[in-house]
Amino acid sequence: MLIVTLALVVCWLNVSAASAAQQEGEAQRIITLGPDVTEIVYALGAGDKIVALDRSSKYPADTASKTNVGYRRSLSAEGVLALHPDLIIASEDIGPPEVVDVINQSGVPVLYIPAENSREGLIKKISLIAARLQLEPQGEELTKSVTADFDAAMAYVRQVSEGRGKKVVFFHGLTKLSGAGSDTAADAFIRHAGGVNPLSVYKGYKAVSEEWLLEAEPDVVLMLADGAGGPKAEDVFSVKALQTTPAAKNKALIVLDGPYMLGFGPRTAEAVRILANALYGQ
Repeated sequence: MLIVTLALVVCWLNVSAASAAQQEGEAQRIITLGPDVTEIVYALGAGDKIVALDRSSKYPADTASKTNVGYRRSLSAEGVLALHPDLIIASEDIGPPEVVDVINQSGVPVLYIPAENSREGLIKKISLIAARLQLEPQGEELTKSVTADFDAAMAYVRQVSEGRGKKVVFFHGLTKLSGAGSDTAADAFIRHAGGVNPLSVYKGYKAVSEEWLLEAEPDVVLMLADGAGGPKAEDVFSVKALQTTPAAKNKALIVLDGPYMLGFGPRTAEAVRILANALYGQ
């Protein structure tokens, strides 16, 4: 315990110096936490200033050359601060809370980005980051491009899904069947792609029972890729609670390629089109 404490003291001394330097000019050593945050910084032309990022930040390809600080909800304060950032730009859902407290008290400036899963939320993210990086003109151009693409995607979704709204459920994993309710990125993504989330009667994530799924009658199961070629339909629909659903009857499983497809960032319009095509066969 003493060793960890001393290490953190050293980190605080170093980051205090970095913070003082940062106040004299724009940030030069940025840590980004969240795939949408990272993509926006790159899209603004400031990717070269990123020294580290979280595990889910995998786009663009240059992210592979950056230091990885792990999953953004299970961070290590020492691991983050030892990199001497002069700015941290983070999704507001980073954690755990005790680590966030240490980071907040370290003297390193932190810009928290709201996890708002909407067109307006996307505009706000770009505006906040562009302003903090003193890249307002680039932010305005990015906003125009992204919103035009988003509006076109929404028009496309309305065209292909009209009168055909399918019931779609999203699960984080099969062990506990933790399903996405309202106030989740998955729920917003399903709705934007023209689907209906029958689990939106509750908020957040919740273990879903067989009885609940019988009532929900999902047409499609949505999951994230596991990085090992799965999940596969035979594994998903072998789960007892799912076996009698319409989705199981048609082996209707859609696997999303990457966390960005559940976040609202520069490529959200692309992700929405992909899901709408998968749902409605266009």
